[in-house]
Amino acid sequence: MAVRIWLVLGVAAAIGGGALLSLTEGPTVVGRDLSGLSGDVARGAYVARLSGCIACHTDPRTGGAVLAGGAAIPTAFGRFYAPNITPHPSDGIGSWSLADFSLALTAGVDPDGGHYYPTFPYAFYTRLTDQDVADLWAAVRSVPAVAGGPPDHELRFRFGWTRGIGLWKQLYFEPGPLPVAGERTDLWERGRYLAEAAAHCGACHTPRGLLGGRDADRKFAGGIGPDNEKTPPIIPDALLRAGWTADDLRYALRSGLTPSGDSLGGSMAEVIRHGTRYWSDEDITALVEYLWKPDGRR
Repeated sequence: MAVRIWLVLGVAAAIGGGALLSLTEGPTVVGRDLSGLSGDVARGAYVARLSGCIACHTDPRTGGAVLAGGAAIPTAFGRFYAPNITPHPSDGIGSWSLADFSLALTAGVDPDGGHYYPTFPYAFYTRLTDQDVADLWAAVRSVPAVAGGPPDHELRFRFGWTRGIGLWKQLYFEPGPLPVAGERTDLWERGRYLAEAAAHCGACHTPRGLLGGRDADRKFAGGIGPDNEKTPPIIPDALLRAGWTADDLRYALRSGLTPSGDSLGGSMAEVIRHGTRYWSDEDITALVEYLWKPDGRR
């Protein structure tokens, strides 16, 4: 990946500033046509639990309203603050259309064409189905509109250049649905969709490079989460060495308890508190099936 970074920058430098400007536009993403879909609020609320929307966009420490934003996300690049995504017309996303919402989720682009920082996990949400996007939109629009917004991001020097996100996308962002996996069970396919799209497990559990791009060759091999938190590998061999079974993992995702009886802490506790403890038994089983048998053939 380092070779790829320098190759892209070298070509841009050789061609000239215009090429660099073009690269910072980011990859071309065609907006989805969701006009024929009707969103379901109840199902969308469940998709929000699958996708971690409530955990990131609600700040319980300050008594913040649901989805009103403000929760801090400390990273190596600075401190980010999740935005208000209630239907407030100016402070939230009340002026947005379904097309705006879809483009933000699946391409990381705001209604004015600007790039969102990849702390917003659109690199995973780009794989959401059209129906999940429509249902999530219906759910978001159903919550009370709340005035107010989060603080400005507090970024380290040189990471505040938003056009640089377009270049980051050229290097690391692959828009579109999950590639076809071949003959697999429906349970495995559902688990893959949860891990690789909605639940974005790799956002924390995959190592990242200097620029924050995930190391595709070490998927789920452990990484760094918010606030420099070390996250463990969740590949089968590592889980087995740590004394986990598939049943242990299913139980932990529901209860927050490890095989030894300890409580999972840090960001994983938040994932369970706001997310997986609300999941259906079928979805928890599907996620474990995929994590335990990543190739679908074991």
